[in-house]
Amino acid sequence: MNQAQALRLDISYVAQPDMNALGAPPLSLQVSDRYLSLQSTLQELSLHDGQVETDKIGREVAGAFKANPLLPGIILNQQGRLAGMISRRRFLEFMSRPYGLELFSQRPIECLYRAAQTEMLTFPGETPIVTAARRSLDRRPELLDEPIVVEVAPQVYRLLDVHQLLLAQAQIHELATQLVTQLYNQLAITNQQLLHLASSDSLTGVANRRRFDEYFLSCWQQMQENSSGLCLILCDVDFFKKYNDTYGHQAGDDCLRQVAAAIEQTVKHPEDLVARYGGEEFAIIVPHTPLAGAVHVAESIQQAVKALKIPHACSEVSEYVTVSLGVAIGFPSPAFSPSMLVTAADEMLYKAKQTGRDRVSVCSF
Repeated sequence: MNQAQALRLDISYVAQPDMNALGAPPLSLQVSDRYLSLQSTLQELSLHDGQVETDKIGREVAGAFKANPLLPGIILNQQGRLAGMISRRRFLEFMSRPYGLELFSQRPIECLYRAAQTEMLTFPGETPIVTAARRSLDRRPELLDEPIVVEVAPQVYRLLDVHQLLLAQAQIHELATQLVTQLYNQLAITNQQLLHLASSDSLTGVANRRRFDEYFLSCWQQMQENSSGLCLILCDVDFFKKYNDTYGHQAGDDCLRQVAAAIEQTVKHPEDLVARYGGEEFAIIVPHTPLAGAVHVAESIQQAVKALKIPHACSEVSEYVTVSLGVAIGFPSPAFSPSMLVTAADEMLYKAKQTGRDRVSVCSF
């Protein structure tokens, strides 16, 4: 039996409950076999139970440290109450000084403690790890390596190695960084979704009138700076009121959704914008494109809608749903405003309707 056993020193490694088995939070980090969260407390860490009465001699305490290399210090008790704490580092420092063995080896540990006594940091077991780490780092530099005393129950104390505390704090900080990153990413996604909802037509999914107005003016200003022309296409579903009267409003809504999808699939250039202009009317902004290119887009839209073959028994031009389109190009200048381009495209749309529908009419300035 070694000296530590003969003195019946209660020095052991205290294992804490497996947090994973108890149901660790989904966002947590593992320290050894335990999981930490932002709310983790000191009692979730691995604590050491190393206690001795103050009348035990220094040589016997040295044997206890030797028997347990992981023990960060010794808790001193006097008549069952906490009297102090000596860290392994301070104990070995005083024992290794000149005449240290002669002074402390054969005397009660209380003698060494009186010489080595320093500030002791004590926390309740439910103290958050982040709070304890912050307080620990606020100590004087010479105390940063000192273990922390944790009161796990009334008058029941354990020791926590400060290096383990700081490791846990670092991992919690990493977790917090991950959470913040996730929150920012989710916020960015949410903002994009809100922006999409604010700028999209709820029925067809294409841009709404608000988005059309914003983008139209933006393109107009850009064309003005570049001295370029801007093309605008207005598109209207032929005899749509009769379609609604014949097939019902739900079928009418479905028809508009299909037409909008066909237009979007046809208008492939990333700078072009398809918007629901109002009712059964759509608008297509075509920047950086000559008039001939915009006419080609309009004709492609006309064919794409016809290819849907949506039955329209009351149409006067076809057995299927068709569209009429007006195309105009304008060159921004003091004499030519954005509203004039819209008016020109609208006049061409009216002309397409007046001359038989299911066709493209073109105007240029």
